Amino acid sequence: MQSNKHSLLFLLLLIIGIIPLSAQEDLMRPLPIKAVGDTIVAPLMPAPVVLDTVLTDSTQTDSINGKEGIISDKIKYKAKDYVKLSQKDQKIYLYNEAEIYYQDTELKAGIIVMDYIKNEVYAGRIKDSLGNYSQIPYFKQGENVVIPDSIRFNFDTQKALIYNSRTEQQAGLGQLGSDAMKVYASVTKKENDSVYFLSEGRLTTAKDSVNPDYYIRVRKAKFVPKKKVIAGFSNLYIADVPTPIALPFAYFPLTSGRTAGVMMPTFGNDPDRGYFLQNLGYYVPINDYVDLTLTGDLYTNGSWGFRTQSVYSKRYKYRGNFNFRYENQVTSQKGFDDYSRGTIYNIQISHSQDSKSNPNSRLSASVNLGSSQYYRNSLLQQNLPNTQINNLSSSISYSRTFPKYPSVNVSLTATHNQNTNTDAVNLTLPTLQASLERIFPFAKEDGIKKGALQNINFQYDLNARNSIVTTSEDFGSSKMFNDAQVGARNRIPISTNFKVAKYFSMSVGGNYEDVWTLQTFNQRFDSETQEVVTDTIKGFDRFNQYSLNGSVGTTVYGTFNRGEDKKIQAIRHIMRPSVSYGWAPSFDQYYDEYINGISGDTIEYTRFQNTLYGAPRSSKSSALSFSLANTLEAKVRDKDSTALEPKKVMWLNSFNLSTGYNFQADSLNLSPVSLTGGTNILENKMSINFGANLDPYAIDNNGRRINTFNISNGGSLFRLTSARANVSYSLNSKDFKPSKDREEYPTEGDAYVAASGGRTDDLFGKANNFDESRFDDREEGDIENPTYQNKIEWDLRLQYAVTYSNSNRQNEISNNSLMFSGNITLSPGWDVGVSSGYDFVRKGFTVTQLRFRRDLKSFKLNFDWTPFGDFERWYFFIGIKSSILKDLKFENRSQPPPR
Repeated sequence: MQSNKHSLLFLLLLIIGIIPLSAQEDLMRPLPIKAVGDTIVAPLMPAPVVLDTVLTDSTQTDSINGKEGIISDKIKYKAKDYVKLSQKDQKIYLYNEAEIYYQDTELKAGIIVMDYIKNEVYAGRIKDSLGNYSQIPYFKQGENVVIPDSIRFNFDTQKALIYNSRTEQQAGLGQLGSDAMKVYASVTKKENDSVYFLSEGRLTTAKDSVNPDYYIRVRKAKFVPKKKVIAGFSNLYIADVPTPIALPFAYFPLTSGRTAGVMMPTFGNDPDRGYFLQNLGYYVPINDYVDLTLTGDLYTNGSWGFRTQSVYSKRYKYRGNFNFRYENQVTSQKGFDDYSRGTIYNIQISHSQDSKSNPNSRLSASVNLGSSQYYRNSLLQQNLPNTQINNLSSSISYSRTFPKYPSVNVSLTATHNQNTNTDAVNLTLPTLQASLERIFPFAKEDGIKKGALQNINFQYDLNARNSIVTTSEDFGSSKMFNDAQVGARNRIPISTNFKVAKYFSMSVGGNYEDVWTLQTFNQRFDSETQEVVTDTIKGFDRFNQYSLNGSVGTTVYGTFNRGEDKKIQAIRHIMRPSVSYGWAPSFDQYYDEYINGISGDTIEYTRFQNTLYGAPRSSKSSALSFSLANTLEAKVRDKDSTALEPKKVMWLNSFNLSTGYNFQADSLNLSPVSLTGGTNILENKMSINFGANLDPYAIDNNGRRINTFNISNGGSLFRLTSARANVSYSLNSKDFKPSKDREEYPTEGDAYVAASGGRTDDLFGKANNFDESRFDDREEGDIENPTYQNKIEWDLRLQYAVTYSNSNRQNEISNNSLMFSGNITLSPGWDVGVSSGYDFVRKGFTVTQLRFRRDLKSFKLNFDWTPFGDFERWYFFIGIKSSILKDLKFENRSQPPPR
């Protein structure tokens, strides 16, 4: 029967690949290496021993055939000191770095003992000469890993006992190790292949597995790997100190990837709206490409709100998201004088198509529309930076290219523009744009074009749209279509270009337009009412017009060399002067007249006035325009002595002048001089942009321009009517490090800002969402030793804007403001930030926000405070960083005052 015993032995070798077992304490002591008595000592094995599926004993014979082995693959095992087969004890011993491999399972331990009589296998640690245990068992099957002190498994009952087990379960969307649930248990009983029972267990996501800064203690629990933990009485321990946070029973999902589940709300009290629950929601992963998040708010005074967000993505195809937010806001209670009720909403849609999906067809969308006061009146704290948004805009477009020559591009676009201050809404539903590829009728077949004739080219483009002007109150109703305007414009531009005198580039061309409209406006004087009446005439009508133009320009280089021994070796000034002339005849055939019965004046008008594409020209046009663009750069000796070439430095990015002269005007022929410029200094850390308007004509006592030069009126050559300047400066501690040590880090909150439609900077505060599991874009293990350092990380952003107005001798500064934002890392894990500004004209501060961040390894702490102003409020949050247990949090906030 000895062969049957060997069959059972190797069946046990197969089973130990299912789960590790515990060993008895007497198995933990080191075994003698040399042979004692009849003990068989195996030699040291430098390579794994491969055990065949069926083993026979050559020293024994038996007339009874053993049972057929069930081992379906080869088993590999090895040990550093020895492998010993004891027929006396009917056991196999593997000692010191013992390992067994079978299919996708592996078992490693200091000692492994297999009892082929009791059908049990043991694995445990070994003790060194100092009495310290080492080589704890390690069991892996597939992706599941269990690390106990000792394990014991019975083949007959298929049950196991695991002592002091440790395992990691990836859950949610986190990465294994950084966002994994770690399960500890004093004693674990394996009921079957998928169910375990725990006694005195601990659950945590802390990186330190020996001394976690927090854990959830469970007395008894049922553990299903990669699925769930169902526990009885559970409570939270912080630094091994029990807290009053406890539940009579608990459920912990351990499924990896996206799974449906409830989102825990925030509790609080608002003096104007009562007690509330905010951000109570449910997450649904619809499929591999689309998910859905539903959240809502409830207030005891009747206020409520809900939000829905869906994110979708398909690789090499498209990606986007949809957000809808609605709030029904009730202030106070019915019957009180301060009772009010209002609704606000916001819709955001983003869609982008991968260029690889279809190079000739593209659909894109960027939508941000809703109530004008949504951001300012919303009860959600993350909308604070968006309160200064004065414009909402949207665009949805589809374009199609027909590549055959001549190619045709067609696009269909719907746009929306909303002024949140005036509630004015402008829509195009839709705009059709079609264009024909540029055609060179006289060019050679090889494509080479020389001279004016071969460069003659023409195009065709069509622009047709349905334009709507309405208000946010009428938006979405039938009233918004009452004053809709529909029209189209056909254009055929013709041009050619050539060189003149080798250095001058000249272009000559013309433009033909044909404008269509579906309504015109007739004007007449009503003698009965003594008023001018405008009649809207429905039906198709059209007009055409044309113009001619020409321009000549060149580039002039001026270089001043100072010598290679100088710090500034050379200075180069580049000028690009350009002169343009435009001519167009009058189209007075489209104009009519009527007599004003009150004044007796003859009034000229056109029925195309106030149509979508404007009216035809009523007079001849002949104008000359001049522009001069300047840049200034230098060659500077590099500070690096090993550099072979000097460094190019741009001193002046642009300095542009432009003006014009109207030959057809009977007075005020000269146009004001427009001056613009900009540069970057301090290694591009400071950006300076400026501009001004200079008028050569004087004004009368009423502020009207008169046909008298300002210098002839006793003034200067030009009269400064307006000026503006904008200076921005950005600096951080990394700028003072060597270039090789500088690193670029993502900006906190950018991901949420993109989703919320907010600003990309933090001059008006950061759009923080405390429900997000992110914290400063750092993983949990980034701050392993939070000690104070002498190197403090910081950043600073400044923006200054000033505007001067003097069009009517008012000589005033109409805008003068300074905004700033900065963040400083006091120590690893401690961040402080501030955003504010001051308006020197209105003498008041802009939106001011103070931010405090504390990284507590497994926890994060946030405190945001707006100490004064219309948006005075504060937010406090502390919670677990891991997405698995992020519902373990405390959050409190003040609510914005009613507006």
